[in-house]
Amino acid sequence: MVFTTMGQSPFKGYEPLFTTPLYYNISKVNGAIKTDGVLSEASWNAAKWSEDFVDIEGDKKPAPTFKTRFKMLWDNSNLYIAAEMEEPHIWSYLSQHDTIVFHDNDFEVFIDPDGNTHNYFEIEVNALKTVFDLFLSKPYRNGGDGLINWNTEDLKLGVTIYGTLNKPTDKDKKWQVEMAIPFRSIGYGYNYKIPANGTIWRMNFSRVEWNTEVKNDKYVKKINPETGKNQPENNWVWSPQGVINMHYPERWGYVQFVTGQPVQTEASFQLPAAEELKKYLWLIYYKQQEELHRSKKYATSLKDLGINDSTIKFANKLYTIQLEATHNLFEATIAESGAQITSKINQNGELKSVVVKEQ
Repeated sequence: MVFTTMGQSPFKGYEPLFTTPLYYNISKVNGAIKTDGVLSEASWNAAKWSEDFVDIEGDKKPAPTFKTRFKMLWDNSNLYIAAEMEEPHIWSYLSQHDTIVFHDNDFEVFIDPDGNTHNYFEIEVNALKTVFDLFLSKPYRNGGDGLINWNTEDLKLGVTIYGTLNKPTDKDKKWQVEMAIPFRSIGYGYNYKIPANGTIWRMNFSRVEWNTEVKNDKYVKKINPETGKNQPENNWVWSPQGVINMHYPERWGYVQFVTGQPVQTEASFQLPAAEELKKYLWLIYYKQQEELHRSKKYATSLKDLGINDSTIKFANKLYTIQLEATHNLFEATIAESGAQITSKINQNGELKSVVVKEQ
């Protein structure tokens, strides 16, 4: 892929936001799944574990203190997720549905079925099986407001604790989460589609871990003596975001639904060309947001963003970037030379439908 400005990559300075997201192949269930948090079924035994979680910023920060990983399965009704979290001191105190669960240690799931970074779902759970779930029509950065009244209808959830909950005097091993998310519960209220073999979604997973100490036989968060506030939480994730913010859906990993065995090899997952091309639209989006912050208006030309070459060579084809903008609106597109639009993005960070030209 060739794209330069004045002899250097236009991505210089943005590298953390353009590492390649991870992927996971989800195999189809062979037999029933009892959502009890135990993972004793043959289908779970055959499913592959994900990579161990890393810091949300990636290689910029040290590896997490404790190991976290997940597995996934699917059938014609549900998406199944299991997570395993090493933890020597398991605690949770929040017990009411839709309280802000990440004020405890928790496990979090983010799902964007159509991959346009809008209309996505978040589900959080703590060791007490307390759930905080919400729907976002768009990310917070774009003026989105989480719809907390939305619930994951008919969610099935199991939690198993290998140790004792809220007992500081002993040492625990881990806790496991298992959930069955009905596809119809994440269908935006209209006719939802059951994934088919090869369907790709964008997803990510997060674990919030607080630094604690024991006072009066209870776990409490450590205080930063300089600020008088809680020490910042640790954010450990599957596919690193490059920024301390889970609500950058374009940074989430890729999951592919498969009907065969869940082989986790490079050859088993092919990132569509359209996804590779979208990174250039995101570069324009990030640059435009910085320009808006700096000058209170959007740039009206690519050159104003430091992009002097609007042509990309990818897979022996030429693609052209175009930017149409006013001071408060913009839309950027990528098209194969002389062909249909492949992708486009606007000031709200919304990706439009991808149109791939058939050869």
